[in-house]
Amino acid sequence: MLVERGLRVMNVGVVSDAYAIAANYLCRTGAISDTFATDERLLAVIIRLFERGEYNKIRLANKAIAQFEALEIA
Repeated sequence: MLVERGLRVMNVGVVSDAYAIAANYLCRTGAISDTFATDERLLAVIIRLFERGEYNKIRLANKAIAQFEALEIA
């Protein structure tokens, strides 16, 4: 599904799949709580990476996990 966001079109499927992968991993490691609510910080990281041109959901999730964990350490 494509959704217009400003002047850009975003593939919601790729973003949601990447979020699901990253959130699952981060929940299992205890970095985020295991709730049904969306973690806004993780979603913001994924959207920023997507807007920079990362469209592969696995690579997107892995980069988002790395950036999210770096934010947690800092």
